[in-house]
Amino acid sequence: MKQIEAMIERAEDGTFSVYCKDEIFSGMGDTIAEAKADMTEQMEFYRKTALQEGFKYPAFLDGDYTIHYTVEPLSLMKYYIKSGYFSLATLEKLTGINQKQLWAYNNGTKPRQPQVDRIRTGLLNLYRDLDAVFA
Repeated sequence: MKQIEAMIERAEDGTFSVYCKDEIFSGMGDTIAEAKADMTEQMEFYRKTALQEGFKYPAFLDGDYTIHYTVEPLSLMKYYIKSGYFSLATLEKLTGINQKQLWAYNNGTKPRQPQVDRIRTGLLNLYRDLDAVFA
């Protein structure tokens, strides 16, 4: 069974996009679920069109695949800062990364992978706390 890696990003307008890392497929939507569904629909449309037109398509599209989704933490961070839900001070508390550095990441500086991991971990910890409250 083929494992497809897909990335979920949050756009500045609040919508979500999903794209495969090593395949040509992508999707967009107002929610993560809508973006995933859009990508899945695009994959099925591609397969059906290929069958109708008689051209080759990836064999995994016949049903032998799973999709593993990863949320891109910097796009979430930027969205929540822009929307006013998080301040740099809040993110500093969540991630342990100082506000000046977070400001730089929010304004175009590309963080090293360990810093991305710290942002992801901070957001995941917040999610787990909220999930425990509302479970």
